[in-house]
Amino acid sequence: MRTFLIALATIGAFAIGEYPEGVAVMLFYQVGELFQGMAVNRSRRSITALMDIRPEFAYLKEDGNLRRVSPEEVGIGDVIVVKPGEKVPLDGTILEGRAMMDTSALTGESVPRSAEPGSQVLSGFINQSGVITVEVTQTFGDSAVSKILELVQNAAGNKAKTENFITKFARGYTPVVVITALLLAVLPPLVLSGATFSDWIYRALVFLVISCPCALVVSIPLGFFGGIGAASRSGILVKGSNFLEALNDVKIVVFDKTGTLTKGAFTVTGIYPSEGFTEEELLRTAAYAESHSSHPIAASIRKAYGKEISGEATADYSEISGHGIEVTVEGRAVLAGNARLMEREGVAASTPAQIGTVVHIAVDHKYAGYLVIADEVKEDSLAAIKALEALGIRKTVMLTGDTTAVAEAVGRQLGIGEVHAGLLPQHKVEAIERLERGKSQREKIVFVGDGINDTPVLARADVGIAMGGLGSDAAIEAADIVIMTDEPSKIAAAIGIAKRTRSIVWQNIIFALAVKAVFLLLGAFGIATMWEAVFSDVGVTVLAVLNSVRALQVPNKLA
Repeated sequence: MRTFLIALATIGAFAIGEYPEGVAVMLFYQVGELFQGMAVNRSRRSITALMDIRPEFAYLKEDGNLRRVSPEEVGIGDVIVVKPGEKVPLDGTILEGRAMMDTSALTGESVPRSAEPGSQVLSGFINQSGVITVEVTQTFGDSAVSKILELVQNAAGNKAKTENFITKFARGYTPVVVITALLLAVLPPLVLSGATFSDWIYRALVFLVISCPCALVVSIPLGFFGGIGAASRSGILVKGSNFLEALNDVKIVVFDKTGTLTKGAFTVTGIYPSEGFTEEELLRTAAYAESHSSHPIAASIRKAYGKEISGEATADYSEISGHGIEVTVEGRAVLAGNARLMEREGVAASTPAQIGTVVHIAVDHKYAGYLVIADEVKEDSLAAIKALEALGIRKTVMLTGDTTAVAEAVGRQLGIGEVHAGLLPQHKVEAIERLERGKSQREKIVFVGDGINDTPVLARADVGIAMGGLGSDAAIEAADIVIMTDEPSKIAAAIGIAKRTRSIVWQNIIFALAVKAVFLLLGAFGIATMWEAVFSDVGVTVLAVLNSVRALQVPNKLA
C-alpha cells in the first residue's frame, strides 16, 4: 500500500514537472525505509536473542564413552552428560554430579539454581559449573525448550482486536484515499475560478503521500510483539497478542489451590500420638503402612520418616477407597486413613484442632494417634493477591477440591475474597460460568491452574493461565498463558506488561492520526509541500516504530 501511494505520488510529480520534489519523495522514502528496517531488525534481534535457547547437540553416554549427537536422536531412558558452559539439551533427572544452573532463558530468574542427584533439569538450562550425568525423561519434541519455541512461534497467529481492526482499516483505506485524491485533483479546478489543474494535482499528490497509514500498520503489531517478548523475558509465555490485550480488561482472577497458590508438596507438620505410643513409633508405623501407596500424602509420610523400609515387614496390603489403608505391619493389624475409616472400624479417634490433612492410625484396633500433613503456601502468593488488588482486580476467588477447613484457612491467610472447596473439575467450570453471569460484558475472567483436572476450566475462562514449571502437559496445552516460574506474582506482572503494551500502542495510534490529520489539512489547502508530506509519512512511521520497541523493555517493578 505504502509503495503504491508513494510511487503514484512520484510519477505524478514528474508528470507535472516537479522533478526535485519527485526525487525528494523517493530519496526520503528510501532513507525512511532504512531507519524503519533498522528499528524492526533491532526488535527481532531482541526476540531472537531472548529465545536463543535451542540446544544444538547432546553428549550421549554409551558403554562408558561419549558420542556427540543431535538432541532429536536421544530417547527416554538414555543417559547424557552436560559439561560446564553447555545448554541442557533435554529434560531429565540428574544421576551424578552437582552444578549451578542458569534458568533465566526459561524462567526469567537471574539467580542460578543449584542442582544435585535427583533434581529435575529442563532443556534450555545452562550448566554453569560441574559435570552432570542426566537420565532423559522427555524426547526433544516434548521437552520444555521445544514447547516454548512452539508457543512463541505460534503467538503471532493470534492477533489482538486492535491489530485486526488496523488490518481491516488499511485494506479499505487505500481505495478511499486514491478516490479522494482524484477528486481533490479534478473538482476544485472545475468549480473554483482561478484554480489550475497543476496546482491541485500537486496538492492531491501531497495528500497521497501524507495519507499512507504505514505508521499504524507497522508499529501496532510490532508493539504487541514487543509486549510478548517482554513477557517471555519475565518467564511468562503468551500464546498470542489477543490474550495479552485481553489481560487489560481482567477484573476477576480465579485460582486453583494446590500447586498454584500452594507448593503442591505435602509435608508432615505435626505428629500427635495417643497414650501408650511415642512420636517415633507413630511415624514409623504410618510410614510402613503407607509404604506401598503412590499418593503424595503417603510419600510425605515416608519422607518424614527418612529411613529404609523393609518390604518384608508388611503384608495383606489393602486400599479402602475413600477411607484409607488396611495392612499388617510386623504381624500387627494397622489402619491408616481418615476419620471415616476409624468410625467404620469402631475405633474412637481424636478430633484434631490443627488445619491440614489428617491421617489417623490404629494398631490392633487401638487408636495410636494422628499425623497432620499440610501443603505449604508459596512464598509470593500473598504478594500476588495484594499486587492484583493494586491493579484494580475487584474479585479474587479460589476453587479447590480440598476440604473446606483447609481451603478456608488458606483463603484467610492470603486474603482471598471468595473460597469454594470440595469441587470436582465440572464444578469448577460451573463456578466460572456463575461468575461469568455476574460480570459486565467487557470484563474478563482469568483462571490460574496447574493440573490435568484444571484443563476444562482453563479452556472455559476468558484467559487461562497455567503454571508451566510443575504444571501438567494438558494444563499447559489448554492455557492461553504459561508462567514458567510457577510464581503467582507473575500474574500481576503479566497484567502490568499488557497495560504498558496497550499504552504504547495507543500512543502510536493517536500520534500517527493526529500528525496525519494536521498535514492532510495543510496539504489540501496547499500549505504543506512534498517535503512535509514525506516527513508526515516516513518520519511518523520511524518514530512510531521506535516507540513500539520500548515494549520490549521490562520495567524493574514488573520483572
